[in-house]
Amino acid sequence: MAHLLNTSFIPSSRTLGENPRAVLLSGRRSRSCKVEAKIREIFMPALSSTMTEGKIVSWVKSEGDKLSKGESVVVVESDKADMDVETFYDGYLASIMVEEGGVAPVGSAIALLAETEEEIAEAKAKANSSSSSSSSSSSSSSAPPSPPSQEQQRIQENAGPAVAPKAAAAAAVFSSTHPASEGGKRIVASPYAKKLAKELKVDLSGVVGTGPMGRIVAKDVEARAQAAAVATASLPAAAAAAAPGIELGTVVPFTTMQGAVSRNMIESLSVPTFRVGYTITTNALDALYKKIKSKGVTMTALLAKATALALVKHPVVNSGCRDGKSFTYNSSINIAIAVAIDGGLITPVLQDADKVDIYSLSRKWKELVDKARAKQLQPHEYNTGTFTLSNLGMFGVDRFDAILPPGTGAIMAVGASQPTVVASKDGRIGMKNQMQVNVTADHRVIYGADLASFLQTLAKIIEDPKDLTF
Repeated sequence: MAHLLNTSFIPSSRTLGENPRAVLLSGRRSRSCKVEAKIREIFMPALSSTMTEGKIVSWVKSEGDKLSKGESVVVVESDKADMDVETFYDGYLASIMVEEGGVAPVGSAIALLAETEEEIAEAKAKANSSSSSSSSSSSSSSAPPSPPSQEQQRIQENAGPAVAPKAAAAAAVFSSTHPASEGGKRIVASPYAKKLAKELKVDLSGVVGTGPMGRIVAKDVEARAQAAAVATASLPAAAAAAAPGIELGTVVPFTTMQGAVSRNMIESLSVPTFRVGYTITTNALDALYKKIKSKGVTMTALLAKATALALVKHPVVNSGCRDGKSFTYNSSINIAIAVAIDGGLITPVLQDADKVDIYSLSRKWKELVDKARAKQLQPHEYNTGTFTLSNLGMFGVDRFDAILPPGTGAIMAVGASQPTVVASKDGRIGMKNQMQVNVTADHRVIYGADLASFLQTLAKIIEDPKDLTF
């Protein structure tokens, strides 16, 4: 679902009446003020409760384009996903104030919207005036140039005489000219072409458009990517191996998502947590998975379902504390599962996992993972979890501890299921598949006995998984 653009009404300087402030605050036309022109600021929207700034991924519309209410105007990268943002006013996109790749705080102006085509020039003048005034306030003609920021200094120090490609990309964050431009001139490309270029890591500044008026379209991006692949394949093995690697010694700023993860992890340090581990035999679960895997069922969905059924019997483990004074027994069991994506980590949520059948749950999980990797998750699909799973078993990790997400009661770290030599109750030696799980919990809400009881229930469900397919 796309979000609506926040806008603020700016009366034209030539039509202001006696009390322009009243118009600005109320958005209504004062009786003592006849307003003929409407120029609105388009603000950086808050797309999630934790978002403090957003990055412009791409402008769907270009300056001068006519806009209709409900049309997508810009794609914004929040701390978790890329989202299309719509306008709820008709008008013209008069001036883009934050170019693609630029970052702006929530609530700051990123563009101007004119009501009529005749007011576009006036809006551009306002944007230029605003830009000039902000520049003059930050420096005077007699003052020496401002020293570079710490981030810029580190980038310059590490870059050396010839700036490395990734260092240049990092430095571009602080540049007034977007890297995908030529001499400050915006490159015209279709929204899909821009998205495709991002996925294929194609620099649009080197692409020749074959669409209308030289517009770059998807086939142009694909052709460029194919040509680059052929060129890379023809390089010597040593050169080809070095090309896609990380540039050692460079300093790269956090992405928007990494910044959000950092803030959440720091917040987690203020929560008194403790950990409890448990060993679970998985032979029966492995056999069930092998039997129904062909129907699209994933092991992740099976573990989520088993966890949800155990939480039904232990609601305190599904609770959460946010204010430090009380805790909430959540009415739904929403299993959040950590997924590593390019440039960060996100936790798509399987809502009401205890009530949804395993086949629907598996289909939903596949859909969520696809959307997460495309950065298209909506806020309710990643911020509504009541219990979190983190599974590193597919990497062969046998045990680890996970950090508790703020506001939730517990997170369970799941290790790999491995053949293990065990002794039976009658003293015989045998082999069983076993996995280690470690739960990190908020000790203000959950106690050791609570977790131990929950893990016993979970083990029983996994070791006799007949209820997972109902």
